[in-house]
Amino acid sequence: MSTVGTRAGRHHGFLAALAGGLLATILAAGNGGAAEAPVNDYPTVARADYIFGCMAANGQTRTALERCSCSIDVIASVLPYKAYEEAETIMSVRQRGGQNASMFISMPLMREKVARLKRAQIEGELRCF
Repeated sequence: MSTVGTRAGRHHGFLAALAGGLLATILAAGNGGAAEAPVNDYPTVARADYIFGCMAANGQTRTALERCSCSIDVIASVLPYKAYEEAETIMSVRQRGGQNASMFISMPLMREKVARLKRAQIEGELRCF
């Protein structure tokens, strides 16, 4: 028995179209996310390095470990690893001093990269400490 043209047939066609639309939406969302950097794109060694430094500044306690771990998680959620790495490199060169360091201090682009990291660190401190 054919259901074409009947109420049941139209209902079935509507459900099939709805399911197809939902599937297309899910696939599009999945493909869109694949092009973006993952939320957790910080290597473990970078997270550990941050936590060691943070604990050195805040005490070698379990509470400091928890707060410092929270802080790097917050930083990772608001700043992509590439931006974090660039800012850390700029700050490292600045600390060495010398003629090359002046370029890293005076250039607005370099200052903004460091400022973004500092804002992320402040966000981490506000949420975790």
